[in-house]
This record gives sequence, structure tokens and C-alpha cells, in this order.
Amino acid sequence: MAEAGNRTRAPRASRAEAKRELGRGETVLRGVYRLRLPLPWPGVPHCNAWAVAADDGFVLFDTGMHQPDSMENLERALAMCGLRLQQARLVVCTHAHSDHYGQAATIVARAGCELWMHPNHAHMTRMAEDPDAMLARRLEVARQSGVPEEPLQRYAAQRRSSETGIAAVIEPDRDLLTGLTIETALGPWTVYETPGHAPSHVCLFQPERRLLISGDHLLGRISLYFDYGSSPDPVGEFLHSLDVVQKLGARLCLPGHGRTFADVHAHIEGNRKLVHERLESVSAALQQGPLSAFEIVPHVYGDTISQQNAHWLLSKILSYLTHLQALGRARLVAGEPERWTA
Repeated sequence: MAEAGNRTRAPRASRAEAKRELGRGETVLRGVYRLRLPLPWPGVPHCNAWAVAADDGFVLFDTGMHQPDSMENLERALAMCGLRLQQARLVVCTHAHSDHYGQAATIVARAGCELWMHPNHAHMTRMAEDPDAMLARRLEVARQSGVPEEPLQRYAAQRRSSETGIAAVIEPDRDLLTGLTIETALGPWTVYETPGHAPSHVCLFQPERRLLISGDHLLGRISLYFDYGSSPDPVGEFLHSLDVVQKLGARLCLPGHGRTFADVHAHIEGNRKLVHERLESVSAALQQGPLSAFEIVPHVYGDTISQQNAHWLLSKILSYLTHLQALGRARLVAGEPERWTA
């Protein structure tokens, strides 16, 4: 999920022969287990769920994405840690994206436990309950942002044949709000609301051991994505959330993707720096006159837009523009398509 640069393509035969990802589990600390679960996305081969010992079982933080073999991979990862799914005492989701919430309904049904998640999860509910309506909305936003019709139709055809990655919509039994604590064998974990990446995002902090379950707020590789259209200013929210997490003084981060890392402060500063660099690049592009969001993408990311990353990049550009507008540094010019100016 990082903002990666150009990568050397592997030979066709090597790619075809590449081994399929499988669920894997490992002990990170006594009573803390990393469950690495496969994802179908190019460049993002897996996500992490975290099992933390509690009440002769464990609390499961995040679930992985729902796919045909998702439960098989989760159970395989748990078995490598000496755990069974039926020992799950609680499911906690850091946010309502498919790779962190997708298997929640199935796990809760099989383990007989509760689900806790932030209440501002409509960005997921709308997509899972009516994917056609969500796709239509995405297409309209892209059209208003200046995306040409031909690639839009190709994207629509591709998305109509894809699954949501969510087994079923299930409402949380309890809302994850700042100050709530979750008891484990390692002590209590405190919830901190950290919107930006998603309006439903939270981080969880264990103060005695200074452990942070960061979801997608902080990752090992500096990575930015904002759920555009679900809140008024996701970039502003993300920057504020960085301040919230920085005050905790975490010593070890358990992220939603990739390995654990100890230089938490450096990652916070790296995220903050990259956000401001992107904002300045967007602002510089606006000096050239009214531009659509689609026209701004190459000014910020170079010649990198493609069928695979167009939605990803456009969401970020629109989020930066919205933040600049909130700061009084950008203005929306109505029209077909909409354009932006300094």
C-alpha cells in the first residue's frame, strides 16, 4: 500500500511460476502473534491480523479479506502459532476496509464472540450492501474530475466483475471510541480514534509495553491513502491523527501490512513530511491555471497513472485539493469537468 516508485518487471515465466501466497503465523512477543494473510492486490500481497492472548484464548485485531480460501489461510496462520479459531474471545477491527473487516462476520459466527469497531463505518456498509451504487458514484466522481470516458468504461467493466471482499455486513456489538479499553493477558489496550485513512480508523495502545496496533495509519513503508468522499477533510484528519499517536510514545508498532518496526517517531515524521510535499506539489500545479484533478495527477506522481492505480491516485489528489480548499489555498471551479485553481 506504499507509494512505490517504478519497479523492474519480473520475467513472464518467473511471474507465472511465482508461489501463491499462503497464510502464515509467527510469534512477535510472548502472547502476541502476527497472522500474515494473503491479498489479491498487485503490490500488496498480504495484510496482518494480530492475535493477543486473553482469557485462555485471544483477542483478534483485524480479520483479513474475504476470499474463497480466506478461512483456510487464517486457520493455517493460527495453527502455526498454536491457536485455533474457536479460541477467539473478541474481534476488534482497526477500520472498516475489506482487508481488515472482510472476514469478521464468518469469524464471529464460528467463534461465538463479539465484534467491536468504530461506529463511523458507513463508507464500508454502502459499498458492501450496494456495490453497483457505489461504483456508479465512483464513476461520477471520476467523470467530474476529468477522467476520459473510454478508460472509465474499462474500469467499470473490471469492477463489476469483482467481489467486495466482505463476507457479510455485520454491525459492531460495541463502538470503538477514544478511551475504551480492551483487556488482554498483556494488560489493557486503549482505543484512540485516528481518522484520515478511513473515517472508521482507530489505533490501540498498550501503555506498559508501549505497543501500538496501528492498522493502516502507520505502516513500515511510508504510505498514504485517504478514503475520499467519506469525510469533509481526510488529509486534515490524518495530520491530526499523527499528532494523537505521536503523544503516545509508542516503542513498537504492529502495523496492518508489513513487519513490526520500532522507529515509530521517524515514521510519524515521514508521513507528515510526505503529506506536506504532496500538498506543495498540488499547490504548484494549481499555479498553472484551472486544472481538473485528473490533469493534476501527473504533476504530482509523474507518468504513473494506469488502469490499476487511477482510482487510488485520484482519491489522493482530491483529498489534497479538499485540504487546500479548507486552508484557503485552492478554489473549485464548477463545470464539466470540475477544475481547481489557486
